Amino acid sequence: MSTPFLLLLPLIFKAILLLTVTVTQSEAYSTTTPFQGHDPEKLTHLHFYFHDVISGDKPTTIRVAEAPSTNSSVSSFGAVLIVDAPLTEGPDPRSKEVGRAQGMYASTDMKTFGFTMVFNLAFTEGEFNGSTVGLYGRNPILLKERELPIIGGTGAFRFARGYALPKTYKSVDKDAVVEYNAFIWH
Repeated sequence: MSTPFLLLLPLIFKAILLLTVTVTQSEAYSTTTPFQGHDPEKLTHLHFYFHDVISGDKPTTIRVAEAPSTNSSVSSFGAVLIVDAPLTEGPDPRSKEVGRAQGMYASTDMKTFGFTMVFNLAFTEGEFNGSTVGLYGRNPILLKERELPIIGGTGAFRFARGYALPKTYKSVDKDAVVEYNAFIWH
């Protein structure tokens, strides 16, 4: 009975040796190294106005999809809208544009107006020109105080994290001007 085992012993030894060589030659799953040229220790406060225009000849927000029941829903549940809206220094749409809010929002609350928002805030002026901030979160637009998480960024806002506080400044029909205070660690 020991003869078949003795015949298998060299095969088992070769398999163990091959496995050992393979494991020692593979690369590590991950490495951690210091990131050169970035010190994420700044807190930046940005204040601007978002102009959400659905009506008129030049809308900044367009409905691109809806569910069969969206128009009969109390909250427009199922509507999906695409946005490319100006961000300005003041509430007047003619005030200086500092960037664009580009992304989408969808009505995801069946009972009240609550949107899931996926936005890139693309800045086009000043020290943050060319940089972006990513927002993703729930925005219950009828509440006076709301909070959206900042989940990343590019350029000056690389490794960004923080939050934005949107507050409806003015609303006429379906159009709105929303004041934003954003607090960004980067």
